[in-house]
Amino acid sequence: MSGYWSGKNVLVTGADGFIGSHLVESLVGYGARVRAFVYYNSFDSWGWLDDLGDEIKNELEVFPGDVRDEGRVREAVKGVDVVFHLASLIAIPYSYHAPESYVHTNVGGTLHVLKACLEHGVERMVHTSTSEVYGTAQYVPIDEKHPLRAQSPYAASKIGADMLVESFHRSFGLPTATARPFNTYGPRQSARAVIPTIISQLVSGERRIKLGAIRPTRDFNYVTDTAAGFLAVGRCPEAVGRTINLGSGEEIAIGDLAELLFRITGVDGEIECEEERLRPAESEVDRLMCDASMARELCGWQPEVSLEEGLRRTARWIADHPETYRPRRYTI
Repeated sequence: MSGYWSGKNVLVTGADGFIGSHLVESLVGYGARVRAFVYYNSFDSWGWLDDLGDEIKNELEVFPGDVRDEGRVREAVKGVDVVFHLASLIAIPYSYHAPESYVHTNVGGTLHVLKACLEHGVERMVHTSTSEVYGTAQYVPIDEKHPLRAQSPYAASKIGADMLVESFHRSFGLPTATARPFNTYGPRQSARAVIPTIISQLVSGERRIKLGAIRPTRDFNYVTDTAAGFLAVGRCPEAVGRTINLGSGEEIAIGDLAELLFRITGVDGEIECEEERLRPAESEVDRLMCDASMARELCGWQPEVSLEEGLRRTARWIADHPETYRPRRYTI
């Protein structure tokens, strides 16, 4: 893999985010020339890229912008070989309050990236989907043929973006591939996600851990495995024109996950279900479990980090970065 990426000109949108920053780190390590598209802000913040070592940051071309700005996206794509498109609004609870923002960013932003990739003739555009587009599993494990069901405005916006990507491949021959990761976790994840929500409360001294629904199951994947999956899809010729699941093939209920984290952290915790953390009843996705056969057979990818090992690494990182979280406050 390292030989493939060495010397490649690569754009990563959403490079300042959780998965994006890990993907950037991997690409630089493999010798790629990375242009990191970060969300413009007046604080000159590069998001999670600020957390990386100088040996990574000094190799980056940081490109501030907004995927909602078509001209800025066009400028960012110029001169690159491969585009990894990760820029997105992702918090499900916030999508109930601001659905229009999700359409503008996730659908409109993806359209801008696609048009720029077509104009500049990129070798490959890898788009980021999400397992949320499947809704509650109608069968498990969930393969790529599973029906799509939008149970939140966020999921609807991602389905729209996914379909745009598919249409640009079919209509214009744009060499696209869609990576569809199931639930990713690890260092640098925000408190809007359940694993840092639990761990940050535990390491702050809380014993009554506030959660929403605890019966739904999820398929959790450590972030370096997810980043490796993106790279595998990006270099796989057979991935062009396809959507490819990235997941472990194992599921765990949120309540059982919390109990596992109690054991890992050595804290005798207790779960408290809090009303404001619950999704609307018809919006909750009750079960997700991945079939990643296509990723394994076509791209040679499979996860390497076990759930327990990944949780241990994540717990250590959060304990070392307590300033990152507000454990007593619900983050949407």
